[in-house]
Amino acid sequence: MSRLTTLGSLGTGGWFYWTEPEQTLRAVEYGGAGAGGLLLTGAAVHAVRHRGQRELMREWVEPLHLALVGPLGIPEATRPRSYLHVPKNFSDDDAEIRIDLPVALKFKETDVAEMIVKKLALQGVSFSWKYDGRSPYVTVKKVHRPPSKVVFSDPKVRELVKKVPESAPLIGLERGQKIVSVDLDAESPHVLVSAGTGGGKSVILRTIASQLIHHGAHGYILDFKRVSHMWARGVKNVEYCRDISDIHDALVRLGAEGQRRIHVAEHLGDDADPSEIGPRMVILLEEINATMKQLTRYWEKIKEKGDPKISPAVDALAEILFMGRAVRLHVLLVAQSATARALGGPEMRENFATRILARYTQNAWKMLVPEVQPAPKSTRHIGRAQVVLGGMAHETQVLFMTDAEARAWAMAGSAPVPAVSLTKNIPAADDRVTQLNSDTDDSVHLGKQGVDDTDGPVHGRAVHALASVAGNWQEDAGADEESDDEVSELTAGDEQQGDEDEADPLVGLREAEDLLDDVDLNSLRNARARDPEFPDPADKRGRESLYRLSDLERWARNRLAAENGEFDEEEISEEEDVSVL
Repeated sequence: MSRLTTLGSLGTGGWFYWTEPEQTLRAVEYGGAGAGGLLLTGAAVHAVRHRGQRELMREWVEPLHLALVGPLGIPEATRPRSYLHVPKNFSDDDAEIRIDLPVALKFKETDVAEMIVKKLALQGVSFSWKYDGRSPYVTVKKVHRPPSKVVFSDPKVRELVKKVPESAPLIGLERGQKIVSVDLDAESPHVLVSAGTGGGKSVILRTIASQLIHHGAHGYILDFKRVSHMWARGVKNVEYCRDISDIHDALVRLGAEGQRRIHVAEHLGDDADPSEIGPRMVILLEEINATMKQLTRYWEKIKEKGDPKISPAVDALAEILFMGRAVRLHVLLVAQSATARALGGPEMRENFATRILARYTQNAWKMLVPEVQPAPKSTRHIGRAQVVLGGMAHETQVLFMTDAEARAWAMAGSAPVPAVSLTKNIPAADDRVTQLNSDTDDSVHLGKQGVDDTDGPVHGRAVHALASVAGNWQEDAGADEESDDEVSELTAGDEQQGDEDEADPLVGLREAEDLLDDVDLNSLRNARARDPEFPDPADKRGRESLYRLSDLERWARNRLAAENGEFDEEEISEEEDVSVL
C-alpha cells in the first residue's frame, strides 16, 4: 500500500510540473519546509515514546535471542521480535513472557528454560509448554513472589516485628513469606540504601530506625532535606540535625564517641557484654550526595589557618564506617547515586555489606552489586526492593510503617538509657573498665545538650580538641596520681566549668529574643508549647524557666519554617506571668 501511495504521489507531482512548472516549484519549496519540520517533530516524538522499547531490546531481548539460537536451533539472523514477546514490565508480579517455539521441537526444555531464567534474571517462575498445532510456544510467569504489600497495621506482621532479635530489625518479606532482616551485630553494621525518585528510601530507613530505637538505641538523624523523617520529632533518644553546622558537629562528636568505644572494648575483652560499651547508636544520613558537598563547603568556610584540608566531619564518618560491629555505631545511608566519589572513595562503599536497591538502573546495579549477575530487572511495584547480603539478592516487599506508627513504636520501647557527658569526668582506661563494671548506667548521650551540657556548637579549632579526646585515652593510665595532683585537677575543672557557664549563659525567653536572629518572643512561646524538639529547661529563676543559649541557638537553626505561627497569649504559663510581674 505504501508503495502504491508513493508512486501515485510521484506521478501526480510530475503531471503538475509538466503543466505548471513555476507554481509546482513554489509549492514544493514552501511545502517541503513544512513537511521537513513535521518530519523532524514526528521523529523526535517517536524517539521519546519508544525509548523504553529500544532499551528493552538492547538490554534484554537481543541478548536473550543470542542465547537461544543454540538451544532452539534457529538461524541467528532471525528477527528477535518475531518470536520473543517480552513486555517492558516483565519483572512485575503479573507479567507474562511468551516465546514462540520451532515447529520441529528439536530442543531440550531444560536448556531453553535455563537460558531464559539466566538472561532475564528471573526468580521463582513457572514454565507452561504448549506443543500442539502449528504455533507451539512457552509462557513464563512468576509463581513464588513476595506479598504485594507488607503493612505494620497487619496483626501478623506486627507479631513478626515483635519476635525479631533486637539487633536484626525486620526489613520486609520475600517469597514464601520469609523474613528478610540484617543482623547488625553478626552480619553487617551498616546499610546502604540506593533508589531512584519514589523508590521509598526514607520509608526503608524509617522502618529500620524505629525498630532499633524501640529497643533502646539512640538515633541521630542528619537530614539536610529537613523534612524526611517527621515521625522522629520529639522521640526520646533522638537528635534531629537539619542545619549543616549541626550535622558537621554531630558527626565529629560521633567520631570521638566511636574512638572512646574502641578503647573501652579493647580493655573489656571479647567476652564482655556489648551493652557495657554503651547504647546502640543508629545514624540516619539522608541524601549523601548533597550532604557531602555541603559539609565540604561548610568546612572551607569556617576552617582556620593550620586546620586540615579535609573536613573533620567527613573524616569522622569514614572512621565510623571502618570501626566495625564492636562499637555498636550503625550508619543507615541514603543515596540516589552511591558513587565512590560521593561516598569519599571506593573503600568507604565497601563497608556497606548490606545494600538495598529499589527502582535502580542497570548501571547502578553493576556499580553497587557487581558480584550478583545477571542483575534482576527493576520493578515499579510500590515497596519492592532487592536486599543484597552475602552475595545474594532477595526480592523483598519492604515493611511499610506510617509516620504515626513508626513514632508510636519507637516511643513504646525500652526506657531511655541514663547518660553522662562526653567530655566531663573522663576516666582513664583502666579506671573506666572498673567504672563500667560497677555502674551499668554509664553511657554517652549526644542528644540535645551536644558534646557537654555547657558546650555550644563545635566550630573551628574546637573540633580538633574534641577529636583528640579519644586519642588522649591511648596514653598509659596505669600509674596512680598523687592526691595533690588530683585536687589541683579538680580545682582547674571547676574554673573551666565557670568559664563555660559564662560562654554559654542561662537565659529566659525574653532575653533569648534579643540574642537569637529571626526569632521573636511569640515564636519562642509557641515552640515551647507545641514543638517537641524545643529544648528542655536547664534551670529556674524563681518560677521562670531558664535555657542554655547554645540549646536555643541549635533549636533555632533546625526549626521548621512552617511552624513559625502566631502564639496564643492564653497559653502563657503561670511561671511566665510571675516573671513579668
